[in-house]
Amino acid sequence: MQSALRIETKILPGNKIEINLPADTTSTSVGQTIEVIVLLPDQKPTPEKQSILHLLEEIHRQRPVGRSVAEINRDLQVERDAWDN
Repeated sequence: MQSALRIETKILPGNKIEINLPADTTSTSVGQTIEVIVLLPDQKPTPEKQSILHLLEEIHRQRPVGRSVAEINRDLQVERDAWDN
């Protein structure tokens, strides 16, 4: 029967890790070979710094164009009416 054990550890200086098995682990043979799988955290790219003007331009580019105030108000009223049902 194959068993698994999940342990979290910190990376030590020199890019080393140390794993200490819990005392209640049923490992009967010191020196036996085990398999260790290392899952690295997702590396999220750091967003490049943008000026507020650039950000506002991007927002304006993504918004729908060509809608009048009356059309927007009508759409809002349709949404409000849907909440009542």
